[in-house]
Amino acid sequence: MSGIYIHIPFCKQACHYCDFHFSTSMKKKAEMVTALAKEMKMRKTEFDDEVIETIYFGGGTPSLLTIEDLRFLIDEVYSNYNVGANPEITIEANPDDLSKERIVNLSNIRINRLSIGIQSFFEDDLKMMNRAHNSEDAKECLKIATQYFDNISIDLIYGISGMSNEKWLQNIEMALSYNVPHISSYALTVEPKTALHSFIQKGIISQPEDEVAQEHFHILVDKLTENGFIHYELSNFGRENYFSKNNSSYWLGKKYIGIGPSAHSYDGEKRGWNVSNNALYIKSISDNKVPIEIETLTKTDRYNEYIMTGLRTIWGISLDRIAAEFGESYLNYLNQQAAKYIEDKLLCVHENILRTTKNGKFLSDGIASDLFLLNLE
Repeated sequence: MSGIYIHIPFCKQACHYCDFHFSTSMKKKAEMVTALAKEMKMRKTEFDDEVIETIYFGGGTPSLLTIEDLRFLIDEVYSNYNVGANPEITIEANPDDLSKERIVNLSNIRINRLSIGIQSFFEDDLKMMNRAHNSEDAKECLKIATQYFDNISIDLIYGISGMSNEKWLQNIEMALSYNVPHISSYALTVEPKTALHSFIQKGIISQPEDEVAQEHFHILVDKLTENGFIHYELSNFGRENYFSKNNSSYWLGKKYIGIGPSAHSYDGEKRGWNVSNNALYIKSISDNKVPIEIETLTKTDRYNEYIMTGLRTIWGISLDRIAAEFGESYLNYLNQQAAKYIEDKLLCVHENILRTTKNGKFLSDGIASDLFLLNLE
């Protein structure tokens, strides 16, 4: 089973923290939609033997596309690929795009999952992040969306400068009040060349503190676990049967094709990424060339990726798989590197699966990097 990711590189305005590829100009939207459909056709032979179980519209802001654009692109997936009987079809959406009419229309074009970028229910946070919506937009769209969609995920950001533990808890409780079955939550990170980075350098906004983010993370884990959510990946919490199939496929190493500028692809042996430039992407596709760079993964690359993804999830790292797929030398190295974290109770081994403990979860990316093998082939 495989997935298709479709990158929609347009936004109304730039969020101060975002370093994803997008444009705030919609001038090339029609050309982009045509190019996306053409890339799907050009690459359909890559998935001749695959069944598509997830279609994901990411961005950017996919909810800026018209219903007709979205219907056309979904139809193109069905026309060119073998889509399973009940695929998960997700669209990322911002609250300001989700009027009642829009929500109803989305529910009528095969889309069955909404991923809504709430980020915070507080006005001052939204203004600091330069979000296009306000707090009332967030609450109103969830009130309506939950009437038409069963499968809804919302995004929340923690570790914001000046956000108290009490305020963060209020954000979580507000999210829970809408009874959504999935929550994705991320620490505010300061990426180079973003407006947030510039504001911090100029002293306009204070630097987010790791200690605050770690406290917020543990509050989040405790509160959502109390309310029946399963913490199945570092940043993702879902009720039973509501894990994101799209995201889970990435972490479990399934194949996917990324359509659109900056989109990534993976076939089990190679990774590819499209050019991060709208004009160059459109021109290349019109010239019948997919503007993609491809990297063939070495055994060490694949080991390191499995360590990173495995340690972030409830599925952990199978020591039996390490031995079978990579060999005893890799297993011995992993055991040696993991020993100090096991001693410090940040990692544990149960039924030959290496996982983070509760105290180790927030630190999983840093721990994983120390388990990487650096002598690349």
